[in-house]
Amino acid sequence: MKPLLLRGMLAVFLGVLIGISISLAPPLLADKNGGEDTLPWEQARVFAEVMQRIKQGYVDPVDDQALIEAAIRGMVADLDPHSAFLDDEEYREVRISTAGKYSGIGVEVGVEGDRIVVVAPLDGGPAQRAGIRAGDAIFSVDGLAVGPGDLADTVARLRGPSGTPVRLGIRRPGQSDPLSLELVRGQVEMHSVVAELKPAATGDAYPYVRISLFNEGTGRELRAALSRLRPAGGAAFPGLVLDLRNNPGGVLEAAGEVADIFLDSGLIVSADGRMSDARFSIEATPGDVLGGAPIAVLVNHGSASASEIVAGALQDHGRATIVGESTYGKGSVQTIMPLSDGRALKLTTSHYYTPSGKSIHDRGVRPDLIVPDALSGEADLQLDRALQALQGPHIAPRPGLALARPRAE
Repeated sequence: MKPLLLRGMLAVFLGVLIGISISLAPPLLADKNGGEDTLPWEQARVFAEVMQRIKQGYVDPVDDQALIEAAIRGMVADLDPHSAFLDDEEYREVRISTAGKYSGIGVEVGVEGDRIVVVAPLDGGPAQRAGIRAGDAIFSVDGLAVGPGDLADTVARLRGPSGTPVRLGIRRPGQSDPLSLELVRGQVEMHSVVAELKPAATGDAYPYVRISLFNEGTGRELRAALSRLRPAGGAAFPGLVLDLRNNPGGVLEAAGEVADIFLDSGLIVSADGRMSDARFSIEATPGDVLGGAPIAVLVNHGSASASEIVAGALQDHGRATIVGESTYGKGSVQTIMPLSDGRALKLTTSHYYTPSGKSIHDRGVRPDLIVPDALSGEADLQLDRALQALQGPHIAPRPGLALARPRAE
């Protein structure tokens, strides 16, 4: 390799690293003698050499920027399964899911075979008001054909400023002729809480709350749902089923708020990391909205992260009976760090611990009552067992957990 070319490629690489260091932390100091905080010159030289060999010998031409971005993605992805480099579109999706609101038509879509299909229209959104149904296949947006390979692009086209029109081509099951529907985009809220009353075998009805993910509005939604379900005359709740099955997590603060709703005091979660703001704890405040009524929390292997924080806190405090299967086991916290050009770094910055000081990483929360995640006909066996648990003796609160603190591992 020509020395001048090598130096040029190395300069590109160093520029990328320096740009990242400026965005995230105090600048890295390059030193040929090495050290914990210095740039590894020998590895940088190998990087430049590999990049040049790819540019010279790969069967198809490759853009410099694409190669460097791929290298960054690989570098971050190799840290752990939860860290990631986000492009502008991915970062925008993270912000939307965190805030729980966006401007668009209010529809959840997915790929089914060779079609883009409506999974569900969101309650109160433009799509629901226009009569779009679950199962409808979207084949065009504003006259442009869309297919399963264009899912991200289709989602982007469906979103846009409030008040702007968008025309959809729809094929509806059971109808031979396609539909053409014009909608007007509006503000859409992604609701994370669904609540209803579930009858038990005894004839009593128990509040049932399903939380599908944790976003900034989850705590507020939960309080509103419990207010709607409160027995007439302000009578006490007989108990509650909290369904966290297949909940992938979300905003950690929202998990703390949900757990706080059912606790009077004590530690909810604590976290330990290398940076000062990665070391923190969340404490419960006075006021258990259920007044001590029993809680059964449903979990399975799809319950992860923030949902595990809630289940772990309520279990450690003896506030709830955990029913189902062991959870996923994600005991780490990710921080979203904005970068240049609308991109971001999702980086694992902390390990978190339940109130008793346990790490659930790669272990999960083990239920008090293990029930396989399976349906029997129309029956939900886990839900049935949770309702039964509410009618029997529940776990007594465990004192002293407010003093538990994590230890570094």
